[in-house]
Amino acid sequence: MSKSLRLSEKWFRRGLWLVALVFASFLIGLGGTIVNDLPKVERVLQLDDFIDLAAAGPLRSTIKSSEEKELAASRELDQVRLQLTAAQQASANARETFGNWIATRRATAQPDQDPELIARTKSLDALKQKEDEAQRKVAAQRQIVLDARQAEQRARESLAVLERAAQEKLEAEYRRVELRVFGYRLALTLPLLVVAGWLFVKKRKGTYWPFVWGFIFFALFAFFVELVPYLPSYGGYVRYVVGILATVLVGRYAIVALNRYLARQKLAEQQPDQVRREELSYDTALTRLGKGVCPGCERPVDLKNNEIDFCPHCGIGLFDHCGQCETRKSAFSKFCHACGTSALPRVPLASAASSADSFTPGGPAQPAV
Repeated sequence: MSKSLRLSEKWFRRGLWLVALVFASFLIGLGGTIVNDLPKVERVLQLDDFIDLAAAGPLRSTIKSSEEKELAASRELDQVRLQLTAAQQASANARETFGNWIATRRATAQPDQDPELIARTKSLDALKQKEDEAQRKVAAQRQIVLDARQAEQRARESLAVLERAAQEKLEAEYRRVELRVFGYRLALTLPLLVVAGWLFVKKRKGTYWPFVWGFIFFALFAFFVELVPYLPSYGGYVRYVVGILATVLVGRYAIVALNRYLARQKLAEQQPDQVRREELSYDTALTRLGKGVCPGCERPVDLKNNEIDFCPHCGIGLFDHCGQCETRKSAFSKFCHACGTSALPRVPLASAASSADSFTPGGPAQPAV
């Protein structure tokens, strides 16, 4: 249609399309903000909302106290291990010193009467006793750590059973919340889509068409971007079923529209030539002629062939002759391109010349300058 528009009208239309896009962008921004805030109407759920707190509370306390006890016992175990290491080193050094001392002296016949030998032996016994005591402390701390770890493990296993049951309930509730939020989105976007469809059918060519198209763009964006991605899947069944239903509805609408169009075209092709040309708008006719198709039936026609004056498919007149100068011109032109005379029903040239004074004030029309 752009070829049939005036230059200023083209730029005005481009500006109005820009208005439509800007209007749609603001509507999309507002709608996106509203849709993003929809989940806030639902309370944020937690695992504790579904777990048995009466049973989970003592278990969590046991886990916490066991962790604290295990941590304290581990620190104490590190200390007693250092003490054990020191005691073992001291005992080993003392035994080595005692062995060297025994080897370098001559023992008496009665060792029990040797005071130094007795003192060294008692010193070794004392060191061994300290080493044994350190060993017992290490073993005791290991037992404490083991007991705390086992108690923590038992409590965690019991708590895990409760948490699994609570997690299943939480996930089920999440699915219900997701479905409710999707319902909110559907309740918001579906009416917009219905209104957009009505506007497309009834108002898309009206005076305020930029706002109509802007709203249509907004409704389509809200439906396909703000709603469809959040459609519950349930393993893909829901999306596939919805896709099938949407395809069937759109396909049925397209088939019905096509049949109606063909019926209208068939009925229109049975009308007289003059009636059919009067029902076609000037811009529509020029647009179709510019595409090389018949304005009446929209079938391809060789418009460059000077011998074709009528559509070979539907019979509508495509070219006629000027009633003033007999120049061959488009039957849909409002003025003759040769003499500028307004397009009138064709009359014989002789009759036009004899009756020119009575029908045209001031004599024959002059070519437009």
